[in-house]
Amino acid sequence: MRALLFLATGLLLAMPVVATAQVKPPAKTDPSAAEVRYFTSIDGLMDGNADVILKETRKGKAVTAAVLDICFPADKTTDRKDRFVVNLAINGQTLSGTTQSLADKVPVTVKLNRKPTGDTFEFRGQITIGTNTTEVASTDNSDISEKEFTDSQVVDDGITPSPKDFSEVSPEAVGVRVKLESALDFLKSLKGQDVEVALNSLAVSCDALRGGQQTINLTIDPDRAAALIAKAKATPGVTLAGWTTGVVGMDRTIRFAAANWHDGDKVNRDKLVATVSGVLAKTLSAKFVTSSWSTTTGKLKLTFKRPSPVYPALELTDTIEVVALVAPDKPGGSDKLMLWLGNPVTTTADEGAGAKLLLSDESSGDEEGDQKDDSGSIDALTRELKGQRWDADKSVWK
Repeated sequence: MRALLFLATGLLLAMPVVATAQVKPPAKTDPSAAEVRYFTSIDGLMDGNADVILKETRKGKAVTAAVLDICFPADKTTDRKDRFVVNLAINGQTLSGTTQSLADKVPVTVKLNRKPTGDTFEFRGQITIGTNTTEVASTDNSDISEKEFTDSQVVDDGITPSPKDFSEVSPEAVGVRVKLESALDFLKSLKGQDVEVALNSLAVSCDALRGGQQTINLTIDPDRAAALIAKAKATPGVTLAGWTTGVVGMDRTIRFAAANWHDGDKVNRDKLVATVSGVLAKTLSAKFVTSSWSTTTGKLKLTFKRPSPVYPALELTDTIEVVALVAPDKPGGSDKLMLWLGNPVTTTADEGAGAKLLLSDESSGDEEGDQKDDSGSIDALTRELKGQRWDADKSVWK
């Protein structure tokens, strides 16, 4: 009996001490506390072409403040955008206000009636921009929290200032993020420079108007890309510069040793053309005709010809163009080179003597089919260069 008593006492001493304080229940939300909610679309507004953000501050179910931010096409003939931001007066369920657009300075008048409908909201009324009035009749609009809104506003323009290699960015593609007020001066500084500016990056998007920064996409010879990035970083108004996505796709890229392909510190272009054209002439069953290097982009264009198999008796001719790009496999130089080979593009024509048969080809180079058929050229070049292909599943060269 005494032994059992000692055993029970020992177990009690060994047991952990349990706190006697009770866990406090979570604090109740104050129904009178201000809450911010967002609408990121109002269906049907300006024929669906408006980018809308309506910010509401509420106490309970009552709206105490509202700000309407709309980005819209400045005119119907271009992609140019304008924007207005208006603080709305609250009168019951009516939201109204006046302002002017930020770019073209046209007058804006807003009058909306807001009606809760269960878990969604209905907006009806008018928005007048200049002399154009849009009737608003939008139902089933859902709101989101401030955190959800903030998370949705993250914009990734893909610029990487210091990539470890060119597996996710392209060696000839440069992106420059610049403040809107400095964009014009930056673009003017590129005049006369051996660099291409992507036309679609000149259009200022709604995200750019709201963020105050625009991303300009450039294409340049990979040998000069690092210098362009360094120069851009030192330019007033530029907030970020680096490599971005471009023409190079890893599924059509070969990595190989650079040692036998250099002439001094430059790639021996003549040797490379001779090797690549020799392989492609065999795989495409075509005769190599000519090559040219772009001094601006560094791209190599190879041209081949062969009898067209479409209608042999007509003796038509296929002209096949293949664009390629060669660069180190990472910034700053490397003992490896990478060769990207574009899809062959074939055009067919009557090049015989005498009267010609005029042909039209309505197929698009973007379509799947013959334009993507390179007759095993990538595999043949990999063998010839003793190179490696990219393993997309493991993200390594193999």
